Amino acid sequence: MPDVDYRLNAIVDAGSLPGADLAALARAAARGGATLIQYRDKEGSTRAMVETARSIRVALAGTGVPFVVNDRVDVALAAGADGVHLGRDDMEAASARSLLGRGGIIGATVKNEEEARVACGAPIDYACIGGVFQTLSKDNPDPPVGLDGLRALRRLIRATRPMLPVGAIAGVDLSRIRPVIEAGADGVAAISAIFRSGNPEAAAAAFRDAVDGALKSRSNT
Repeated sequence: MPDVDYRLNAIVDAGSLPGADLAALARAAARGGATLIQYRDKEGSTRAMVETARSIRVALAGTGVPFVVNDRVDVALAAGADGVHLGRDDMEAASARSLLGRGGIIGATVKNEEEARVACGAPIDYACIGGVFQTLSKDNPDPPVGLDGLRALRRLIRATRPMLPVGAIAGVDLSRIRPVIEAGADGVAAISAIFRSGNPEAAAAAFRDAVDGALKSRSNT
């Protein structure tokens, strides 16, 4: 299975960025230092999603930044994406692996202890814990896990799969990067703080610098 650099997962979300050129935004985030791009669309038709995913793949060509599709294995396969990010109601990871093969990237959202245990036994390449904080980017029925929840879930995952990259998502801005890294995250996922900033490339660069700085500080303690 592939090694995933999860330091900065920039999520281009059609619902949060209506009418925006998602491919151009993805390219800008990659130039700024994003290490993974995720495309999310909870409302679009399958055809529109495939077209958008293909345009993002083309925009990222030559950047070396992998690209995954949220929820939809069929869209990822049709668009030639590098993999998928799966939630609790999506296809189970083992089935996705059988379709994507060993080289496909598979990520999973983890919101509680049960999902953390499932993730530890699943053929996934990274886990993303959250939401850690409240967010306006997504209607989330689950309460935020907070830093204590992040720390506890990270500890649970590390006990079984110590090398599995783990990210933090939801409400993560520059001021919260160091706390989530100190709580055990290997990186962060962000939407609004990057793509509503007015300069996604610069915002991604600032995020990447902050993540790298926090990881370096953690390694020195």
